[in-house]
Amino acid sequence: MPKRNNRYYVRKGPKKITAYHQEQIELFVKKLGFEDPKSERICTALTHPSYTFENPFSGVENNQRMEFLGDAVLDFVVGEYLYLNYPERPEGELTKMRAAVVNETTLARKAKSIELGKVLFLGKGEQSSGGRDRASILADALEAVIGAIYLQYGFEKVRKFILDMLVPEIMELDEGNYGDFKTMLQEKAQSEEYDVQYRILDETGPDHNKLFTAGVYVHSELKGRGTGKTKKEAEQNAARLALRKWEGNDE
Repeated sequence: MPKRNNRYYVRKGPKKITAYHQEQIELFVKKLGFEDPKSERICTALTHPSYTFENPFSGVENNQRMEFLGDAVLDFVVGEYLYLNYPERPEGELTKMRAAVVNETTLARKAKSIELGKVLFLGKGEQSSGGRDRASILADALEAVIGAIYLQYGFEKVRKFILDMLVPEIMELDEGNYGDFKTMLQEKAQSEEYDVQYRILDETGPDHNKLFTAGVYVHSELKGRGTGKTKKEAEQNAARLALRKWEGNDE
């Protein structure tokens, strides 16, 4: 029994997860194709830190630890798939292929496709500022959901969930052009005699952990937004989204 003067002791009060919210979580889990949807782990995966900050006695853990686990599981599953299915590719190419599909832009897009944002628990401030559609929040939450699926349903189920989601992305990669979406977009635009320009639209976070948002303009029209830890990564992700829209593959 923890002592009350222990700095890690947190007094639990009435839970803030209502019957309505629990029902929404269970519907979400069933939508993903899993049985026995009653799981505190899924609830944890859907709880953003802003919610627990505003509700310190809710008795609910935020999803940061679950995200850490899900990130590790995601990297392993994709890495294993690439290793087994591309035996002729050296380590450097496999690394580039993984980075081209496991990134914030892709994960956020996949999260939107399963309407993950609708079932997130957010603080009022985060929710009012558009948190349900923010790429970083959606990508982190999807990694947390992956961690929860792994713990709740086991490795084989989470592997199938990840591969169903990302193998189509892997198969879209062009030979020897892993992740160089700026070059691909430039070549496509040149064939139509369009110009391509990139602009940094936003940057957030402290100097040691910046997050950049880039926009790509094709023929002076904004065609895609992408985020990344560097300006180059943000531009690559913006170019990738622009290509998907151009080719009619946007979800």
